[in-house]
Amino acid sequence: MKKFYSVVSLLIAVFVFGQINYTITPNPFNETDAITLTIPGDQIDEAAWGVSNNAIYIWSWSFDTNYQNSQDCPTNGSWNNSSDLNKLSYDAVADTYSLSFTPTSFFGRTGIGKFGFLLKDKSGSHQTSPDIFVNVGVLSLNLTNPAANSLTSVPAGSIINITATTNVDATFQLKANGTVVHSTTAASSSYSYQYTVTQDANMELKAIQGSDTKTASFILQLPRNVISESIPGWIRQGINYHPTDQTKVGLALYAPNKNFVHVIGSFNNWAVDDAYLMKKDTTNPDLYWIELSGLTPQQLYSFQYRTNDLRKVADPYSPQILSSYDDPSISAATYPNLPAFPAGQDFEVSTFATGQSPYNWQVTNFQRPAKENLVIYELLLRDFTQEKNWQSLINKISYLKSLNINAIELLPIMEFDGNLSWGYNTSFHYALDKAYGTPEKFKEFVDLCHQNGIAVILDIALNHATGRSPLVRLWNVDPDGDGYGDVAQNNPYFNQVPKHSYNVFNDFNHSSPSTQYYVERCLQQWLTEYHIDGFRWDLTKGFTQNCSENDEACTNAYQQDRVDIMKHYADKQWAIDPNSYMIFEHLGTDAEEQQWANYRVAEGKGVLLWNKQTEPYNQNTMGYKENSNYDRMNHALHGFTNMHAVGYGESHDEERLMFKNLTYGAVNGSYNVKNLNTALERMKTFGAAFFTIPGPKMIWQFGELGYEFSINRCTNGTISTGCRTDEKPVAFALGYDTDMNRKAVYDTWAKIINLRNTNGIFTTKTYSVESNNLANDPDGLITRIYLYDNTLNGMKNVVVLANFTTSGQNVVPYFPYAGQWQNLMDNSVLNIASTTAPIALLPGEFRIFGNYAGALSTDDINASHKLSLQIADNPVKNGVVKLIYSKARNGEITISDMNGKRIESFKLLNESGTHELKVHYPAGTYFIHLKSDTGIAIQKMIIR
Repeated sequence: MKKFYSVVSLLIAVFVFGQINYTITPNPFNETDAITLTIPGDQIDEAAWGVSNNAIYIWSWSFDTNYQNSQDCPTNGSWNNSSDLNKLSYDAVADTYSLSFTPTSFFGRTGIGKFGFLLKDKSGSHQTSPDIFVNVGVLSLNLTNPAANSLTSVPAGSIINITATTNVDATFQLKANGTVVHSTTAASSSYSYQYTVTQDANMELKAIQGSDTKTASFILQLPRNVISESIPGWIRQGINYHPTDQTKVGLALYAPNKNFVHVIGSFNNWAVDDAYLMKKDTTNPDLYWIELSGLTPQQLYSFQYRTNDLRKVADPYSPQILSSYDDPSISAATYPNLPAFPAGQDFEVSTFATGQSPYNWQVTNFQRPAKENLVIYELLLRDFTQEKNWQSLINKISYLKSLNINAIELLPIMEFDGNLSWGYNTSFHYALDKAYGTPEKFKEFVDLCHQNGIAVILDIALNHATGRSPLVRLWNVDPDGDGYGDVAQNNPYFNQVPKHSYNVFNDFNHSSPSTQYYVERCLQQWLTEYHIDGFRWDLTKGFTQNCSENDEACTNAYQQDRVDIMKHYADKQWAIDPNSYMIFEHLGTDAEEQQWANYRVAEGKGVLLWNKQTEPYNQNTMGYKENSNYDRMNHALHGFTNMHAVGYGESHDEERLMFKNLTYGAVNGSYNVKNLNTALERMKTFGAAFFTIPGPKMIWQFGELGYEFSINRCTNGTISTGCRTDEKPVAFALGYDTDMNRKAVYDTWAKIINLRNTNGIFTTKTYSVESNNLANDPDGLITRIYLYDNTLNGMKNVVVLANFTTSGQNVVPYFPYAGQWQNLMDNSVLNIASTTAPIALLPGEFRIFGNYAGALSTDDINASHKLSLQIADNPVKNGVVKLIYSKARNGEITISDMNGKRIESFKLLNESGTHELKVHYPAGTYFIHLKSDTGIAIQKMIIR
């Protein structure tokens, strides 16, 4: 059955297993008869499905009289949003669901031999299984030998006895390759004929009874003698251009369990011709290869592989494919001169052309931003511009550059099913999807980003592949002969049963060398052909082989095989491009993530890990202190040696901050977070409490404009979880970028990011984040961020204060020392006489202060900045810990836990020196406060 999903990340459906009961009246029936399908109500557990108003839908598809050529019902809608035209009627008295229709009208076709259906809820979260099939027509034909739609391999000269029965007397006609080879004139309910095989033959047996006909097909095929010969050195799996001869191409396909493979294409009129029978490599007999010669340079050729078991697939390593399903809806404006899909073919086809002119890269030595300093803009091109193509994104580069971000992370752009998708339903990981434009335009976009100092990171979904993937279709179970089906047991790439609890589509087996080779080749393609700068690896929890699809606890726990395979992939990626970024969407245990974050850090490497802080940040922006602590923005709390935690408050997978601000925001008298402009002001403060924390950061598109449409917004404006991946309104089309209050958020974030990009203090590893510290702020929702680096010239310290409460607050800043401090947002200078003198902050207001070195004498600067406190070997273990301090006249140390509870305190004996602290506290995080006549210093101590 063909079900092409345009969905993302985790689509987990609940199935009702077991054949459901149903009736069709009248039965039997012809395709032009009006029929009624009825299902007893006890076949569906509406409560378990969570449906209201008995909203049950039919998802249906039809076949021709050969029981082939499957086509979806035109009124199905999309899998995650069924059309109301296919909603079943409910009879409360009889407790039955029903649908009345005429097959030809319902399916929009004639010549229907049977149809299939299942029942589902509107969003596709629940469905019945297995699929149900219903024959159409008064006459029925049963091919008893060979089986219908079967393939039989027989030597030339063999005789095969063809037998069939019908339910009523009929005459019969047998065709081989379209030519009648036998027929009967006397009507009978049985048929038998001995056919002599002389060549490959597409056989068709037709039963005729009056005006009604039924057809059954099967294929007879001669075996082939495959030549075994060493593959030439210039050919590897995929499409290969000869290094010196533009008239020659080499093709290679890894096809274990196949007896032989033909290449069919525009160069041989799509014929199964033994002149295009692929050879077997002598070293690896599962590798089939062929050299194609006499080609015309720069002419576009299209082709497929056809295996002995009649699977026709495009090359898995095609840089681009043509699709009969998707290409017709791609506009000429997006993809000029899009090649036509070959007439008479189906599925996807590959293309190649020799002698192509390479893209003229303007930037060949792009200096990537340090991974620790990344400010990533996560972007879905489909919803970013109205035109939804590379040219429209190129036109927005100035908008992105002015925001001062230094990286763009694109949701998957590899060939995915359909044209309107988040892209995670990938079918060809090696190919650029045409929905957004040409390869040349994408290269122009990457090149322009590099010219503007912006790295390009691709989200890639190597956890799975859809049923369109040739790696699935070459080895699948295809009971209805439509070319699609579940993974077969002998598939060298996929698990038949998923090995983790977050499965979607078909689960790659990453312990398989075949899969590992495929992954490595895909990484190489994007890094070398398109000059991209790295990858965000989707759903890395799915790379284990140790769990089951029902064991979420196992999937979320530490898995050594997953650690090892991801290190293997890291080595492979860095071998291709040593400085490329690796970002994992893992969201797992610290123990597991440490294995990757700290991997090869001595060489300047290490993996970046997604650090989701959506809930605590959103609690702050909404004005609620519960669960509002986002201290884990600090990489050290994850046990990472370097700043390898990519912090974010929004991502494509999370509800939008502004949606929740406006829907659930706190109200305190006249101060109302649900007010648009109030919520926008609080988004400015989010930026201050977010970008100023050292380490890589990520924002989701249009967060800088206060984009408030829910992640679950449907195209009709309603809200439903089934609409999660639906198209969303484009902020530019709504005029958000010219709205004064929204643009003010953009401008504020741009200024803060610029401060971050241009001042070395924001790269320090010595920093602390205090949010919702009830000890110092009984109301909570007060943020203090401290950055220290006494080795720098100029700005050595930064203090960030934010008031996320819904009332004005006098916030004690705890400046490290008295003196002049500059408000970095307006450049005003404050003379701080007392480090604990409160600063008045309005609700939702912030301040970013930096030490003001410009107005101080050299002696003042030196004196001010000599107060310091350091913890040797932090994180620490219980035992003796060394505290190193300087210029702490009359210094006092206070140690408190994360809730502000004082653990102990003591006076320092000297102004400068070391103190050996005997640590006997439970594992956790503690604050060490140093108060002295020369100021205050605060450090976090982590005990393992």
